[in-house]
Amino acid sequence: MTKNIKLRALIIAAVIGVSVYGFIPPDKKVKLGLDLKGGVHLVLRVNTEDALKATTDLDAEHLREALDKDSVRYAKIEGTSPTTFLVEGLQDVAGLRAKATEAGVDTNYDQSPGAGGSYTFTMKPNVAARLRDEALKQELLTIDRRVNELGVAEPNITQQGSDQLMVQLPGVADVARAKEIIGTTAQLELKLVDQGPFPTRESALQAYSNNLPSDLEILPGRTEGNATTVGGSGVFYSVKKSAWVVGSDLRNAQTSLDQYSRPAVSFSLKQQAASRFGGYTEANIGRRLGIVLDKRVVSAPVLNSRITDSGQITGVGQQEMQDLVITLKSGALPASLSYLEERTVGPSLGADSIRSGIIASLVGLLLVVAFMLVYYRLTGINAIVSIVVNLVILMGLMAYFGAVMTLPGIAGFILTIGMGVDSNVLIFERIKEELGHGRSARAAVTAGFDRVWGTIVDTHVSTLISALLLLQFGTGPVRGFAVTLIIGLLSNVFTAVFVSRTLFELILSGRRQVQTLSI
Repeated sequence: MTKNIKLRALIIAAVIGVSVYGFIPPDKKVKLGLDLKGGVHLVLRVNTEDALKATTDLDAEHLREALDKDSVRYAKIEGTSPTTFLVEGLQDVAGLRAKATEAGVDTNYDQSPGAGGSYTFTMKPNVAARLRDEALKQELLTIDRRVNELGVAEPNITQQGSDQLMVQLPGVADVARAKEIIGTTAQLELKLVDQGPFPTRESALQAYSNNLPSDLEILPGRTEGNATTVGGSGVFYSVKKSAWVVGSDLRNAQTSLDQYSRPAVSFSLKQQAASRFGGYTEANIGRRLGIVLDKRVVSAPVLNSRITDSGQITGVGQQEMQDLVITLKSGALPASLSYLEERTVGPSLGADSIRSGIIASLVGLLLVVAFMLVYYRLTGINAIVSIVVNLVILMGLMAYFGAVMTLPGIAGFILTIGMGVDSNVLIFERIKEELGHGRSARAAVTAGFDRVWGTIVDTHVSTLISALLLLQFGTGPVRGFAVTLIIGLLSNVFTAVFVSRTLFELILSGRRQVQTLSI
């Protein structure tokens, strides 16, 4: 046996050993998808009207600030629908139009005058359609980030129709917590508190003689140290509608402890937001800063000094702290969600699928073994060994890459067996042709592998391109099939050419003159 053959045999043994180590024990190292492991299947409706209303309210606030800045007189500005807001008591139409241009709201809204000095701003249809589409895409990306933070292996999150998302979470046990984290809008705002806390909403209104200024809103809060759900029994604050900082200004959020060693969430701001926040806090030292999450004041500390790039949310519980970090880091949902369907897939269905898949794979492998032994006789053992090694490497690579085994993935396994058979048939038939031309066994094997190499590369590359397209554009089940097929193609090239050829050379190396093969 030459040194070259020994080295190749050692490489094959090492690859097999590393592959076996990668997926043993399979119950711990092989990740199973929803159809095999069980989990939760959700269909959600994205309420895109929320995103439109948020944009409309924000634009109305920008216009209000521009009007107040130059003392353009009006009675009030209020939203009348998710896509319209109304300016009442207007006395200077030219001033309004100029300020609408300055605030940047004129390009997105159709403007129409009404009776009694009113003026209506209606969002243009193309702008509304664009915002709906953007909200749906942002919703999908945000949910994907949140689910990944939960540690779910290979979640499947896809768009269905114009306003629905399908979410599949394999292996999720705490469904209620997953739903809470997915559905929490997590809209963080830092706003100036005007007055409060008040024991009731009515007492807050009475502080303004039941005539709340248009630039203020009353939000529920909670008393210091109360880590229960906000909005039950608590307090109320009157806060400015316009926010100094919003969730998109966050750079990072992480768990921490407050000055009393209680759970808290620390956050840091992006540079531009930090500069803006520093100016606001310096000008309002001695007043309360409202930290508002989803329209609820979670804390309202007094500003004792200038604050720039960091802050802390206190008064939260241990689990609430962890969940809040996940939602803040993933970003705010632009719209709320409605659950249209919730289905829990039990592990019994997965066990049946795994059992059926294993039976199908074994039956296919046994039929292949029988065919190769009958048609190619002893040489067929070479093909059988290379196919088995191919499947071992495939399992190991899937475990190392963290790929998830799904029912379509099992189909990819069976197709990999077929690809292995196809490659070996090409090689064996070429060797038979060379033997028919009077070459010795060694020469026939060498010529057979050399001349069939181009064909194998051609077939595998064309199939690989198809699999990559399925991976890029396919949905969850199709992607599972594509992942298995891609890995199987790569391992099949190694086994069909490198392993199979090494086996031939190992057999022939012990014989001096061999004219025929059992093929």
